[in-house]
Amino acid sequence: MTALVSGSPSGVSASDLYDSVADESAALVIRRYSTSFALATRLLGDRVRTDVKNVYALVRIADEVVDAPRSGARAEDRRALLDALEAETEVALERGHSANLVVHAFARTAHRCGIGLDVVTPFFSSMRVDLEPVTHDPDSFATYVYGSAEVVGLMCLRAFLRGVPDGQAAYDGLSPGARRLGAAFQKINFLRDLAADHHDLGRSYFPGLDPSSLSDGERDAILDDIDDDFRVAAAAIAGLPADCRRAVDVARALFGELAVRLRSTPAVQIREQRVRLSAPVKARVVAGALARSGR
Repeated sequence: MTALVSGSPSGVSASDLYDSVADESAALVIRRYSTSFALATRLLGDRVRTDVKNVYALVRIADEVVDAPRSGARAEDRRALLDALEAETEVALERGHSANLVVHAFARTAHRCGIGLDVVTPFFSSMRVDLEPVTHDPDSFATYVYGSAEVVGLMCLRAFLRGVPDGQAAYDGLSPGARRLGAAFQKINFLRDLAADHHDLGRSYFPGLDPSSLSDGERDAILDDIDDDFRVAAAAIAGLPADCRRAVDVARALFGELAVRLRSTPAVQIREQRVRLSAPVKARVVAGALARSGR
């Protein structure tokens, strides 16, 4: 039986083929799960596109383990899967190889870009929080947002700065903005998904807020905080290498449009349904962001 499946295309080593298939698997995850993100990544330069896709593919798989269990799966079943995924990722970071294609792709990116357990471990810790219904206080909310979103911004920043002269100094300078951008994206998702998180998953992310009685004032206070995140992030986006800046600005523009839509949506409506951007609106926002970038 092995003779039927062994071998690789002429001129391609077995290891190179495996690496390529792993990257393609990560890219498929992105295409199937996030059309907006897939659009933004197409604007990245060749130097960084694959690495960013590999980061987000692992993040998405972990998220799906937590949020989209098989019918009848218990919290402990999902915990076991998440623990196994984290363990596999840790081993792959050490060895540079995994039988899980998405983990393998991420491990290769981590090796190239300098992504370590200092950001991977907080990410899985935050994912683990979502296995049970939880109500956050300010401290737990800050810790959760750091692990679920800010470290993803830091991973992407490592990819953006790979091979850049004085890359560590640039990373140190841009890290606060990368974290704030990730936090803004996450908070917008929390607000737009308020109804589903509360009704379907029993989650309440924003400290001191009852999702069933969200008021317009509470909505605006959350969005004011998000606007502050965007202001800090703007300077970091301007400091990114040119082959990354356009894609990040498009992503920021799409989430910024969501923030505008949320602010104009009555809180009573946010409590019951998700705020979305239609395809024509997304196209308009993307075109506007590209025009502003001069490209």
